[in-house]
Amino acid sequence: MPIKISQQFDAGAIEVVRADDPAAIDLNIRKDSHADITQWFYYRVQGAQGTPLTMNFLNAGSAAYPDGWKDYQAVASYDRDTWFRVPTTYDGKVMTINHTPEYDSVYYAYFEPYSWERHLQLLDNAQLSPLVKLVDLGNTVDGRDLNLLVIGDPEAEQKVWVIARQHPGETMAEWFVEGFVEALLDPANPFGRQCLKEAVFYVVPNMNPDGSVRGNLRTNAAGANLNREWLNPTMERSPEVFLVRQKMHETGVDLCLDIHGDEGLPYVFVAGSESLPDFTPDQAEAQQYFIDNFLIASPDFQDEFGYGETPYTPETLTMGSPHITHAFGCLSLTLEMPFKDNANDPDPDTGWNGARSAELGKSILQPVLQSLLAQQQ
Repeated sequence: MPIKISQQFDAGAIEVVRADDPAAIDLNIRKDSHADITQWFYYRVQGAQGTPLTMNFLNAGSAAYPDGWKDYQAVASYDRDTWFRVPTTYDGKVMTINHTPEYDSVYYAYFEPYSWERHLQLLDNAQLSPLVKLVDLGNTVDGRDLNLLVIGDPEAEQKVWVIARQHPGETMAEWFVEGFVEALLDPANPFGRQCLKEAVFYVVPNMNPDGSVRGNLRTNAAGANLNREWLNPTMERSPEVFLVRQKMHETGVDLCLDIHGDEGLPYVFVAGSESLPDFTPDQAEAQQYFIDNFLIASPDFQDEFGYGETPYTPETLTMGSPHITHAFGCLSLTLEMPFKDNANDPDPDTGWNGARSAELGKSILQPVLQSLLAQQQ
């Protein structure tokens, strides 16, 4: 059978230029549905069992984050459950995947996907716990449900918010939340038990359902980058941020984690709110205390490599973490995970993946607990 390439499925995204020769398949990375951002890809190849494939991404050099292709290896799967890295090169203009599939059907993606079906399963499994209330905040631009998990006693004095996938292609963020929620609800996890004695947790596993299903990297169905909408969100352009921010003002926020992935840096790191003009010494101390405890809790986390000092600009308050710090006076951090591998502890077979993201989600309970206890003193 001739080679067939398809992308009409949840989060699928590719443009086929030519596929008549398996040794010279030409592709383009598709733009976000309503924005000029090219980076995410996810597609299926059929009919190439035992056939060496050379797949050229012709527009990789003009992608939103071309540095993301340096030392990058794409992921592949035969069953969409087990994902592995495949040989990938980049010459500054064209990215090329060379792979010989072992089966007739194989999937290739920018990073291990996190499906809408798995998202719904995460919500459903969580709500079975007596500690959880599943809340519908409202609808996205496409009419999908925007859901919130309230974990613990809403009357608890301290309020912790965890939001993920403002940028939908950063699927490692929802893998992280899956691990985080599992650990928080595990009666055998002492950090989870103690955290729930100190605080109630408000968790939004997917801030951008539309972009996730559409196969976008960074934007929602209106073309909005949600992490630039926090100052003046609207129900027309960014209902996801509007609804979450509204709920935050109802509950209050004492600690917030905004979970992301970074295209270029092969490390796990956090970005804080120190660029804010009103960032206080106490806030700086609380931020460093969290970082110090996270370094102990997880060898995957490090603080040597990151974004460095970033100046305050009018754009700063449009971003989630600094906006939340400014609005609530609380500790708010952006957590970044790699699309590539963790250079401090590489795994050539899988690179950074969903499982390691989930384990990181579990390990962050320790610095969360330490910060909650410190705030009581």
